[in-house]
Amino acid sequence: MSATNSVANEYGLLIDYEFCTNCHSCEVACKKEHDLPIGQFGIKTLEDGPRQNINGKWEWTYIPLPTDLCDLCEKRVSEGRLPTCVHHCQSGIMYWGKLDELALKLAEKPKQVLFSR
Repeated sequence: MSATNSVANEYGLLIDYEFCTNCHSCEVACKKEHDLPIGQFGIKTLEDGPRQNINGKWEWTYIPLPTDLCDLCEKRVSEGRLPTCVHHCQSGIMYWGKLDELALKLAEKPKQVLFSR
């Protein structure tokens, strides 16, 4: 899968992983959308923790991570639809849009990542 130049240069995916619940909806939707075989993912939810930091607080974080197979749902986006991971995210933590607009949102709080191609 490969992204078009306009999508690759102008658009991206913002993920606010602070509230990811590890439901795997993004993974399942992506696998179905792209007909990916077992063991292959366009987006994969990684787990960090549980661990206790030096302040005594326990941390357990889930981080949805687009892989090299992610094409930012080029076909769906060209039809005016959201990428499937954004559309199916149960926690509403994924945002699709222009990179400059997402970068402004990124500056609003920590525990967010911005992906582009």
